[in-house]
Amino acid sequence: MRTSGERPDVPAPERPWSEIVPGLWMGGHEFRGRSGRLELAVVRDEFDVVQSLLRLSGYGPDAGVEHHVWPIPDGPLDGTQLAGVMRLARAVNETLDAGRRVLVRCHHGYNRSGLVIVHALVQRGHAPDEAIQLIRARRSAWALHNQLFVEYLRAGLPTVRLLEELAE
Repeated sequence: MRTSGERPDVPAPERPWSEIVPGLWMGGHEFRGRSGRLELAVVRDEFDVVQSLLRLSGYGPDAGVEHHVWPIPDGPLDGTQLAGVMRLARAVNETLDAGRRVLVRCHHGYNRSGLVIVHALVQRGHAPDEAIQLIRARRSAWALHNQLFVEYLRAGLPTVRLLEELAE
C-alpha cells in the first residue's frame, strides 16, 4: 500500500532529494522537474550509502555504492518490518558517525524514508516532534503525511514493535 498513490492531492516533490542534517539526505524515486513533468530520481555516486525502502530497478545507485534495500509498505508494519526500520536507522547513524553521506529513499521521499530518518534523529537525541518538523521544513510539508507513522514515532518504534509482536 502506498499512501501517496491513494491520495491524488499529494504532490510529487520538487527535488529528487533534500539534505535533512549534514550528510543525511531524504529522497524518492521520482520528482516534478522544472518542466512540470515527473522525472526519475536516479542515484549515481552522489552518496556513500543508499537505503531504498521499495525495490525498483533502473534507479541506481552505481556499482560500488553501498546499497541496502528493505521494502516496506506505506501502511501498517509488522514486527519484522519495524525491526528492519530500526536497523536501517542505526545504520544511518553509523554512516553519519563515519563521516559518510547517506540517502534514505522511498517513492516520493515522504513517509517511509521519513520513518527511518526520524527514528535515526531520535536516536541522536532529537524529540520525535522536533525531528518530524525538521524533515517537513527541509524536505516538504508533505513529509510524514502518513499519520500512522507519526503515531509510531511518537510512541517509539521499540514500543510499537513490542506491542505488534504481542498482538500476533
